[in-house]
Parts: sequence; structure tokens; C-alpha cells
Amino acid sequence: MIERQQILAIFALNLSIMTLQQLRYIIAIDRYRNFAKAAAELDVTQPTLSSLLQKLEDELGVRLFERSNKNVLPTAIGETVIRQAEKILGQTELISETIAELKGEVAGPLSIGIGPSIAPYLIPWFIKKYTDSYPDVKITVNEMRGDIVIDSLRLGKIDIGIAISGHGTTDVQEIPFYCEPFLVYVAKDCLLRMPKFNPANLLHEKMWIMKESQCMRDSAFSFCKKRSIGRHIYEAGSIETLIRIVDINGGFTIIPEMHLPFLTDSQRENVRPIDGEYVSRRCVSIYIRKDFIRHRMLKSMVETMLSIIPRKMIAPGLHDYIALR
Repeated sequence: MIERQQILAIFALNLSIMTLQQLRYIIAIDRYRNFAKAAAELDVTQPTLSSLLQKLEDELGVRLFERSNKNVLPTAIGETVIRQAEKILGQTELISETIAELKGEVAGPLSIGIGPSIAPYLIPWFIKKYTDSYPDVKITVNEMRGDIVIDSLRLGKIDIGIAISGHGTTDVQEIPFYCEPFLVYVAKDCLLRMPKFNPANLLHEKMWIMKESQCMRDSAFSFCKKRSIGRHIYEAGSIETLIRIVDINGGFTIIPEMHLPFLTDSQRENVRPIDGEYVSRRCVSIYIRKDFIRHRMLKSMVETMLSIIPRKMIAPGLHDYIALR
């Protein structure tokens, strides 16, 4: 069995015959685990990509991927080579990014990873405003869970992440972005006379929860900790689905404040604030790698999003942080 150090030695020995484009080929194949999708990203044909990979493996003298009719998976050697290729491309891109930063340019590719429960409230207007203001930036946006945002940052698959707070690590910096209060959306026959929602009433109501976006760790009252209370708790995939469930089945759910514009006039009549003793909210952060240097790009993105988010929600110190970039 070939040890890691031997693999790296083979890679280093053959690096001189590998081009940056070839490194991009193997990274794209690993990302998609599919030749057709990788070829589409690289703007080459599938047979051409397969041929280029075979040629590279012949030159290196090692097999990087196992192919079958259904799967394309990296070998043990391939895994190590791919990780090294990602580091090399990352360092190469830093050179271009450094030059652009020094020249004061806001241009080039910008890849953003964002939580699916956050994206509907920011991304539609962000794309419109940002592309109008910065036409030389090529934006790509991918919806992904918070843990995948962090992994994608580490691997260099995205430039900036936006996700629920609390995912910072030793190599990924977390920048507090905004905190948004939750409101309660109740059925018409549920607590209609009450001006505020008091969780003490959970005992007699149905609670509908979306775990990924509504189970907040920093809430004084956590709806998820009360799963044993009430008759039914269901999990759904979107806030919109939860609202429709409540409309048809009764009970209640919680919604972020920025969802209010998505409600009809009649639906807004079903919204209640949560009693002050049980304040519930979600906080969102921006994530970047510790070696991130494209501060003009970051500043342009944040300033655009700040025009979308209500001022009262913005994290204290964010304006000062951006001003120093």
C-alpha cells in the first residue's frame, strides 16, 4: 500500500508536467463525480475530458479515479492528489486576487454559498442590485446547509458563505451579519383573540417546525426543546410549506420577520409577536477563509445586502468592520 508521503512525492515529481488546466480538470471531476457535468463546467466535451484524464494518469503513472457505468470515484492516491491540486490552485488564484485588490478592482468571479432558509429573503434583490452596480463580477450562488458552507470554504469551492451563526472554526472566520426576530403564524381559529403569543398555550395547539432553520441555539425560548408539548409536531422543507400546513390543518408555526412581505393581507392578520419573556430569533453570519484577501469584493457584497436588510437587524460593529476593509 502506498503511503501518503510516497503519494506526495509522486505528485511533486510529476508536477512539472502538469498544467493548471489539468488541475482544474481533476478538481471538477471530483466535485461532480460525473464526466458530463464536469465537462459542461469546463466547456469541453465529455469524450475530450475522459481522454485528457487518461492522458494525465498515464503521465503520472497512477490511477486517479475509478470509473464505472454509474460512478466516478477518486482512488486513495487520487484523493491526496486532488487535495494538493486544490491548494495549488488556491495559491495561484491568490496572486490574481492580490493584484486585483491592489488595483482597487471589483471584478472577476464571486461564488457565494447561502443557507436555503436565508436565500429567499436576500438573493433575488441582491442579484438585481449587485449585477447593476458591479457588471464586471461574475456571480454564482449555491444554496447549502451551514456545515456544507464551511466545508466548501475550506476546499475553495466558494468564496463567501452566509449561514446561521455558530459555524466559525480555526480556519474559517465568522463575521456577525444580522439577527432577525421570529414571529408566530397562527391559524384563524387559533389564539385569534390574543394580541401576543405565549408559549404556555402550547399544550393545546399543534406546532409545525422546520428543524434546520427554526431550532435556534440562542433563543430564550426554543420551540424545539418543547417537542413533547402539544399534540403534533411536523417537519417541513420550507417556511411557505409550513404556512400552508397551518392554513389547512390549524395550529401554528414560527416565521422570520423578513417573510412578512411574502404573506397576503389576510395571512398577515394571522401573525402574532412572541411574548417578550420568550424572545426568539435567528442570527446570521458571513463566513470567509482566514486567508481571504478580496476585501473590496466582500465590502461590495455586504454593502449591497445592507440595502435589503432592515437596519434594526444589522449586527453591531458590522459597519465599522466593513469600513476598515
